[in-house]
Amino acid sequence: MEERVVSSEATAFDEGLELSLRPQNLAQYIGQQKVKDNLKIFIEAAKMREESLDHVLLYGPPGLGKTTLAAVIANEMGTNIKMTSGPAIERPGDLAAILSSLEPGDVLFIDEIHRLPRAIEEVLYPAMEDFCLDIVVGKGPEARSIRLDLPPFTLVGATTRAGALSAPLRDRFGVLLRLDYYDEYSLAEIVCRSAELFDVVIDQNAAGELARRSRGTPRIANRLLKRVRDYAQVIGDGVISHFLSQDALERLQVDPLGLDHIDHKLIVTMIERFRGGPVGLDTIAASIGEESTTIEDVYEPYLMQIGFIQRTPRGRIVTSLAYSHFGYEKTQES
Repeated sequence: MEERVVSSEATAFDEGLELSLRPQNLAQYIGQQKVKDNLKIFIEAAKMREESLDHVLLYGPPGLGKTTLAAVIANEMGTNIKMTSGPAIERPGDLAAILSSLEPGDVLFIDEIHRLPRAIEEVLYPAMEDFCLDIVVGKGPEARSIRLDLPPFTLVGATTRAGALSAPLRDRFGVLLRLDYYDEYSLAEIVCRSAELFDVVIDQNAAGELARRSRGTPRIANRLLKRVRDYAQVIGDGVISHFLSQDALERLQVDPLGLDHIDHKLIVTMIERFRGGPVGLDTIAASIGEESTTIEDVYEPYLMQIGFIQRTPRGRIVTSLAYSHFGYEKTQES
């Protein structure tokens, strides 16, 4: 699968970028107002009681700021944060080493928490409920269990697939917060703030143009801004104007709805070769030279979100909205 500028998944390119743009507190965190309002109350209440914050589960599509929000929680609580991910914790001993290194009130952030092995979850349950760690020492008849006390801490879990979490793990989180896609106004604010940190001048219309093509995702907005900044420095005067932003985004093959050349290829293939469907997933995959799982997990979700594709028992269908956007006339047969 080739790298896409409009992909919401994190890449190596994004790691340093997001770290430099990350807000430090709730006041700097743009968007997700309901989530922020609730978190502010929960954090203030915990600080007034001089307790650690309840365990928090953040869920929603990738690229919306779950990792950033975890760091903000730690900053607001005035504590340190340790970060890891579900796939990185392979053995119970790995988790035990992390938990035993926590200080009172620390935040432990586990990204992709739905990918924790079941054996790790069993170790995590008493740590979350009773702040203790049960370790089995030895093997066979000589094995014995040792219970270690842990300092009070806050587990912040992040997942793009809340339904994949086991019920016992999900029930142990006191605060469940869903992050939704951003509106254009919030994304334009994020673009302007990032441009200021990049020390680049951008006008409001250009910021709005980037916001419209960012699929409601801050990660994509910041990525597009960095690419457009390069065009402004090389073929412009360093200022990101509305005209330059449009020209740069056209060169990047990102259309006004945030669709790239792969989205175009998929939709146009379905319209021209299969009369808009219904057509099977494997047939589409063979026609455009992609794996069916890639189409289903990476390309389709956004196309379905904006109403360009529908899934039916007989296969995928291109909607009237897609026909109109791509300049095709929907015939009676299609």
